[in-house]
Amino acid sequence: MVAELPLWAVRLRAERRNRLWSQKEMARRLVEAADEETRRGLPVRETIVRRIKAYEAGHNEPRDPYRMLYARAFGTSEAELFGDSSSAADGDDELDALELGRRAAASDIGGSTLERLELAVDDLAVAYPGTPPRELLERVRRHLTYVSQLVNAKKTLTEHRRLLVAGGWLSLLAATCLIDLRRFPGAAARLRTAAQFARDTEHREIAAWCLETEAWQVLTTGDFRRALELSQTAQRVAPRGSSAYIQATAQEGRAWARLGAAKETRVTLSRVAHLVEPLPTPDQPEHHYRYDPAKSDAYTATTLSWLGDPAAEPYARGVLARLESTTDGPPRPRRAVSARLDLALALLAADQPDEAGHATLTAVTSGLLVPSNYWRAAEVITALESRRVPEAAELREAYRELHSP
Repeated sequence: MVAELPLWAVRLRAERRNRLWSQKEMARRLVEAADEETRRGLPVRETIVRRIKAYEAGHNEPRDPYRMLYARAFGTSEAELFGDSSSAADGDDELDALELGRRAAASDIGGSTLERLELAVDDLAVAYPGTPPRELLERVRRHLTYVSQLVNAKKTLTEHRRLLVAGGWLSLLAATCLIDLRRFPGAAARLRTAAQFARDTEHREIAAWCLETEAWQVLTTGDFRRALELSQTAQRVAPRGSSAYIQATAQEGRAWARLGAAKETRVTLSRVAHLVEPLPTPDQPEHHYRYDPAKSDAYTATTLSWLGDPAAEPYARGVLARLESTTDGPPRPRRAVSARLDLALALLAADQPDEAGHATLTAVTSGLLVPSNYWRAAEVITALESRRVPEAAELREAYRELHSP
C-alpha cells in the first residue's frame, strides 16, 4: 500500500527529485538560499541532511527558517509547498475524490483510478486557455503530488505505464504554466521530468511536446535560431500528423518569421495549412494538446505580423472577431488578448499607429495578459515611442503597472 505521508512531505521529495538533486545537494541549496544572518544560525551540513530526510519521511514538518529556505530554493511560495493557501480547497476536493475512488476499488491502483486521473489530466489541459497560470499551476502540482504517491503502489506494468504517461502530461502542463509566469528554472525541471517519463514509456508525442514547449520558451527570450532547431527536432520526434507535429511546424514558421526569412516562413505556413485542412474540429477544442484547426488562422496572423506582411492585418482582424464572438462556442478572452497584439503589430506595418496603440492598451489593461507575452506588448510600445505617438506615454505607464506587484 502507499505510505500515508503528509502531502507536504511528498511535495518536498517530489520537488527535489524533479530537479535531480540528492539530499546532500538539497542541503547545499538551502544554505545558499539563506541570507547572511540566517546562515549563521544554521547547523552543520550533515545535520541539515538529517533534517531533510526526516522532513521527506513525514516525521516532522519544517519550521522557520526551513520553510522559507525551501520556498526560495524551489522558486515557489510557502503556501504552494506546505498547503497553507485557502485556494487549495477545490484542488483538495479533486484529489479526495480520486483517492476515495481508489480505496473503494479495493486495489492499490485500478483501472477506474487511472481513468479518473486521465480525465483529470484532460480537464486541466482544457482549463489552460481560460485559467490564470498561477491558479492552474497549483491544481497541476497537487495532481503531480498524487501521482508521486501512487508511483510505489502495487500495480501491473500496463497500469505503471499509464500512471507515468499521466505524470508526463501533468509535468508538461506544469512547465507550460511556469513558462507563462517566466519561472524558467522550474519550467526546465518539469520539462526534464516530462521528457524522462516520455522516454520511459516510449511516448513520442509527449517527447515532441517537450521540445515544442522549450522552443516557445526560447522564442520568447529572443533565441530564434534555437527555437527553429527545437521545433524542427520536435517534428522529427512526433508521430506524423499528430497535434504535436502540427504545433511544432507552426512554431517553426514563427521562428523563421522572427529570423526575417520570408520564403521559409511562407513555405512553413503552407505546410501547416496542408496538415490542418483534413482535420475535424476536436470534441474539446480548448484542449491545449489537441490541435484545433481554428488555431491555424491565429498562428498565421501571429507569424505574418512578425514578418511585417500586409496580409497580417485582415487575418488578425478575422481571428479577433471569431475569438470574441459566441457563434463558434464561448468567447476565448485570453487568446483574444494575444490576437490584439498581433493586430497591433500588423497595424504598425500598415502605418496605422493610433489604432495599434488602442489595441495594445486594451490588451495591456485587460488583466489577462500572461507574463510570457509581456515582451510582445513591449515590442509594440517601443515602436510607438519611436514614432512619437502621443498615446505612447500612457501605454508605457500601463505597462509599468502591469509589472508592479
